[in-house]
Amino acid sequence: MDQQQRLPKDSWEDHIHTLKLFVPKEFSFQENLNYLQRSPNECLFTIRNDSIYRAIPLEDDVAVIEVSAENHEQAILVRFLGNTTPTEPSKRTEVANYVRDWFDLNTDLVPFYSMAETDPMLSQAVQSFYGLRNMGIPDLFEALCWGILGQQINLAYAYTLKRRFVEAFGRRIECEGEVYWMFPRPEDIAPLRVEDLGGLRMTVKKCEYLLGVAGLMTDGKLTKELLLEAGSLKKAEKQLDGIRGIGPWTANYVLMRCLRMPAAFPIDDVGLHNAIKHLLGLEAKPTKKEILELSAGWTNWESYATFYLWRFLY
Repeated sequence: MDQQQRLPKDSWEDHIHTLKLFVPKEFSFQENLNYLQRSPNECLFTIRNDSIYRAIPLEDDVAVIEVSAENHEQAILVRFLGNTTPTEPSKRTEVANYVRDWFDLNTDLVPFYSMAETDPMLSQAVQSFYGLRNMGIPDLFEALCWGILGQQINLAYAYTLKRRFVEAFGRRIECEGEVYWMFPRPEDIAPLRVEDLGGLRMTVKKCEYLLGVAGLMTDGKLTKELLLEAGSLKKAEKQLDGIRGIGPWTANYVLMRCLRMPAAFPIDDVGLHNAIKHLLGLEAKPTKKEILELSAGWTNWESYATFYLWRFLY
């Protein structure tokens, strides 16, 4: 299912209070930092002095981390703040894997860049954003909720809804004088009713969709493992598409940002249409047929092509 070349997952060193994550040559911490700073209303991490700060929930613990670049971006340093250093090596491994997944460090972008160099639109994108990674959402529930929250509204309001959702139902931790929020867990949301989400000021249907997804995950009927075991992109998409509130766009968004399926392609995305219109100087947004023709050479890199084109807009 994943035909991209994957890099070694153990490309990091454990120094207990800090973790050193080695990065591919085709990586720019600054480009990814620029992407992460696109919204001033982000609530799950903060950026100060070119470092990223966030809380990572572990099984029965929380690690608060600082993520920064080292030695001209040849490595990423993860530093544990306060007294949140996990004492168990397995939990430090969990944090390292989370950050590597978040930055998609395990994917070899050389084939993507080779393909993009000959593509009229992508050549501009990779020149502008070289080293950018498909910044992921490792937690499936968070990815599904973000996809649902963002349906049929602009990005700025989607961030507002996410902040309300997180601050109403998520967990918080104070560390070194700062407050860090963590995304709600399915078990936090599943027992709620639509009325309990009224303060978020979003549609009743979106509330119902969030509750439904939380229930499926709490019951073990929807997991990353089940989706990955589906055997193909189309089968995984069909599993998601059968869930109330999740259509082709949301399904492909989740498969792209969370499951890391390279051929995931949210072809109906308005942002993708606007980016293509902008880059090609079109008078109107391209049709689906035109997009399929333009993307004919993107096979197994549709997710990265989409992500890079989005970057022209946000």
